[in-house]
Amino acid sequence: MIGALKLSSAQQAMLGRALIASSLDRHERDALLSCAVAVRYEPQDMLFYEHEKARYFYCLLSGYVRLFRGSDGREADISICEPGESFGEGLVLAGDGYNYSAQAMEHAILARFDIAQVKGLLREKPRIAGAIACSLSQHLLSTMDCLARDRMQTSPQRVAHYLLTHCTSEGTRASLRLPFQKSLLARKLGLAPEALSRAFSALRTSGVTVSGRAIAIEDVDLLRQV
Repeated sequence: MIGALKLSSAQQAMLGRALIASSLDRHERDALLSCAVAVRYEPQDMLFYEHEKARYFYCLLSGYVRLFRGSDGREADISICEPGESFGEGLVLAGDGYNYSAQAMEHAILARFDIAQVKGLLREKPRIAGAIACSLSQHLLSTMDCLARDRMQTSPQRVAHYLLTHCTSEGTRASLRLPFQKSLLARKLGLAPEALSRAFSALRTSGVTVSGRAIAIEDVDLLRQV
């Protein structure tokens, strides 16, 4: 990790739009942001480990962070967090230790909130607790959607869903450029790298062409049929 810095105006504005703060009024939002500093991590840096005593929760400003659990030398990805997403905020309301590990997957800048300081705000500004509960509810809904897709969709269907929800359409055609390496996309979709490669190969017949991080979709409607 590279030192803690005061949040810039642009970073504060981004945090104000994040789910954890967007429902708060200006005074509540300013009070919440006063508990945060900006921290920078290099690729593969660990933010914290599972079972470690929790002092902070985070909101991602740039880059990507992997949340995972490990046991007996094996690891299971829980989520790949993108800019604007928060994690660990539930510890303000309950719990003492992290129940997963967090690792920066690229150069990442995060807002790091002091849990003890945020807890101290709740009696005077209880709507902050409501905003945290709202963020946790959204995490739950997203997790349920992810679990359902993992159980109901094939690998090509998971990839097709990601492409359709992230592409830019131009008539019947569409395109996108992955903001990260394919190995990170595989983690995000709960696939092994070789399974992702097979899924892309299977989608060629549906008009999907992959060149590095650039992906072209010949016919959006055809891909939707997948």
